Amino acid sequence: MAEMRYLRAINQALADAMAADPTVILLGEDVGEAGGSFGVSRGLRDRFGAERVLDTPISEAALAGAAVGAALSGLRPVAEIMFMDFTTLVMDALVNQAAKARFMFGGQRSVPMVLRTPHGGGLGAGPQHSQCLEAWFAHVPGLKVVCPSDPASAYGLLRAAIADPDPVVFIEHKALYAMKGEVPDAPPILPLGRAAILREGRDATIVAYGAAVHTALSAAAQLAEEGISAEIVDLRSIQPWDEETVLASLSRTHRLVVVHEAVEAFGVGAEIVARMADIGFDELDGPILRVAAPFMPVPFSKGLETAYLPSPERVAAAVRRTLA
Repeated sequence: MAEMRYLRAINQALADAMAADPTVILLGEDVGEAGGSFGVSRGLRDRFGAERVLDTPISEAALAGAAVGAALSGLRPVAEIMFMDFTTLVMDALVNQAAKARFMFGGQRSVPMVLRTPHGGGLGAGPQHSQCLEAWFAHVPGLKVVCPSDPASAYGLLRAAIADPDPVVFIEHKALYAMKGEVPDAPPILPLGRAAILREGRDATIVAYGAAVHTALSAAAQLAEEGISAEIVDLRSIQPWDEETVLASLSRTHRLVVVHEAVEAFGVGAEIVARMADIGFDELDGPILRVAAPFMPVPFSKGLETAYLPSPERVAAAVRRTLA
């Protein structure tokens, strides 16, 4: 067991996947010589060569289209989009082509590609470099969406995403890149679509993913001082999501709070709430609540951005409210 930064775990997953399978290639703006805008792919071009780690022109639409074509041609491309905000420019290739190919070809062809992209605030990057747009992609049949919360799950889920026969949107929170965590010497490949219970509890379930998991854990620690026991479910995969684990946790605690950094309206939390109100209604002893961002762009100002993002205090308040 070794301590590793989140960024390094992703880099290691890419390196291990490329070493194991010569069809895995990387492409994106500055992913080669510069090692990516956040340094995630640093060193991979030196190890695997410029033919497998390709710097592309500054055109997200072009590099996404190239990734779809490469995947249909027998490769396993991993394409990086510098900021999730820029996925607006890849929508045709990803949503209309990659997501639909298996259906359009009657199951004869698939698109085994991964689109890696960082999302989230906390760095003062403003409204065009801080958005969380995962609900867009979770709404599209044919796409899988993953958002790990720590180095070990980042490694295991990225390896699974690269091996998957269908397109996967792999989301990394910028504020987690420097985070350290323990990673096994031989880290396991984690199945997509499976959640993890990070903290057991009896009074309420808190479901989160990505950086919001740590907000939820901090809230649980605050609540524990008041004698309130909160169970934390790390969703890991947004599409498909592990409703079985969430329902089992709700059946134990009988109260549910969903936390995410994305805007609350029409978000991932809304789907979880609706589904649990349907299949878990008889287990509920209080209202299901969401803690998320308000319906507005992410502010530049540090103070305003802090107020915009979900906090442990807001999560703890939601748990107290559903217990009341």
